[in-house]
Amino acid sequence: MPNIKALNDLTTQVRRDILRMVHKVNSGHPGGSLGCAEFFVALYQEIMETKDGFDMNGIGEDLFFLSNGHISPVYYSVLARSGYFDIDELNTFRLIDSRLQGHPTTHEGLPGIRIASGSLGQGMSVSIGAAEAKKLNNDDHLIFSLHGDGELQEGQNWEAIMYASGNNIDNLISTIDVNGQQIDGSTDNVLPLGDLRRKFEAFGWSVVEIEEGNNIEAILKGMATAKSLTGKGKPICVLLQTVMGNGVDFMMHTHAWHGKAPNDEQLEIGLSQNPVTLGDY
Repeated sequence: MPNIKALNDLTTQVRRDILRMVHKVNSGHPGGSLGCAEFFVALYQEIMETKDGFDMNGIGEDLFFLSNGHISPVYYSVLARSGYFDIDELNTFRLIDSRLQGHPTTHEGLPGIRIASGSLGQGMSVSIGAAEAKKLNNDDHLIFSLHGDGELQEGQNWEAIMYASGNNIDNLISTIDVNGQQIDGSTDNVLPLGDLRRKFEAFGWSVVEIEEGNNIEAILKGMATAKSLTGKGKPICVLLQTVMGNGVDFMMHTHAWHGKAPNDEQLEIGLSQNPVTLGDY
C-alpha cells in the first residue's frame, strides 16, 4: 500500500524546492509547477514502472514526456528527489551552462529528460510516436504525458489526438492539467476550451476525470483507472483538475504567478506555509 503521508511530505518538500529555485534566479514558472506537484510525486513514486539507471531508449520501462516544459521546476525537483541526479544540482536552475535550463533540453544529458519541451503543442505528437515505438519493440510498458489545458488551443494537438485514436494507440495515457489559467488570463477569457471530455471522446479516446487533482489518493485512484483502460484499442486522456499555485495561498487561483518569481518576503511566506520535511538542498 502507498505511504500517503510520505508522499504528501515529499510533495511539501517539492513545493519548497520550486519556490527556492525560481526565487534564486528571479525567473521561472512557479504557478503551474505548484499545481502539478502532487501529480509528479504520485507518477514517479507510485504510478510508473521504471528501472534502475537512465538510458534514452527506455526499453522495458514506462516513459514520461512533459509537453508544457515551462513547469520544469517541479519536474527537476521530483527527478532529483527520485534519484535521477543529485539534489544539490537544483542550485543550478536556469544558470548559464546548467543542465537545468528553464525549459528542459536534451543536449546537456540530464537524466530523466527525453525531449526538449516547452514549444507548446508538440508533446502529444512525441508521446504518440514513443507509444508506437513501444508497440514496434513488443514492449508492453506505457507512455505517460502531461499537457497544459491552454496548450490545447494549439491545433497540432488535435491532429495528433485524431491520429492516436485512428491508429489504436492504446498504450498512451495523456494527462491534461486543467487549471483554467494561462499566461494571459483564464482559458475561458483567452480562448474557451469547451467540454474537454466530450471533445476527447468525440475524437475516439477514453476519458478519466480526476476532480481532486491536488489530492494524492485521488490521483492514485484515477491513474489506476486509466491504466486499467490501456490495451483496449483506445488512447486514454486524464483530465486532472488542479489549482494553479496550489499550496501557497497568494499564488492560488490566478494566472499572475504563471511566470513570476516571489521576492524575499513572498518566499518566506510561501516556505512558512510548506514546512521543511525532507531537508532543503
